[in-house]
Amino acid sequence: MPKKLYVVELTEQERDYLKGLVSKGKVAAYKRRHAQILLKADAAPGGPARSDGQIVEALDVSRATVERVRTRCVQEGLEAAVNRKRQKNRRAKRIDGDAEAHLIALACSRPPEGRVRWTLKLLADRLIELELVETVSRETVRRTLKKTRSNPGSSGNGACRNR
Repeated sequence: MPKKLYVVELTEQERDYLKGLVSKGKVAAYKRRHAQILLKADAAPGGPARSDGQIVEALDVSRATVERVRTRCVQEGLEAAVNRKRQKNRRAKRIDGDAEAHLIALACSRPPEGRVRWTLKLLADRLIELELVETVSRETVRRTLKKTRSNPGSSGNGACRNR
C-alpha cells in the first residue's frame, strides 16, 4: 500500500512567517530546517511544490524528516510542524532550586549527632523531614550534589568551603 502524500499549501502570511524564520540570524537550526522544508514543499499557487526527493537533495535531510514535517503541517498546523513536539514522558524535577539550596547548606553543615559525615540517605531523609520534597532517592541527592560540586573555579573543595 503506497504512503499517503500530504500536500502542503501555505497562505501568503504563512509563507512570509517561514521566510522570516529562514532569514533570521538567531533561530534554532531545526526550526530553520523545518521552515526550509515547508517552503520548498509549498504546493499553493506561486510555491515551488517540490517532491520529497528534490527536498532531500536540496537540503541534505532524510526523507523521513521531510515526510514527518509535511505530515505534521497538514494534520496539526504550521506551528506544530516548525516546532518540536513536547515530550510527554518528562517528569518534573524532584529537587527544585529552593530544595537544592537547602541540600547544599545541609551537606555543608555539621552532620547529625553520632555521625562523622552526612550520607546520601541521611541527606535524603532530612529533605523529606523538612518537607522540602515529598520523596527523593539517594541517587537524586547524589546527582544534585555532584552537579554543584563540579564548579571548575573551585579548588577541589566542592560547594562546601568550610570543611
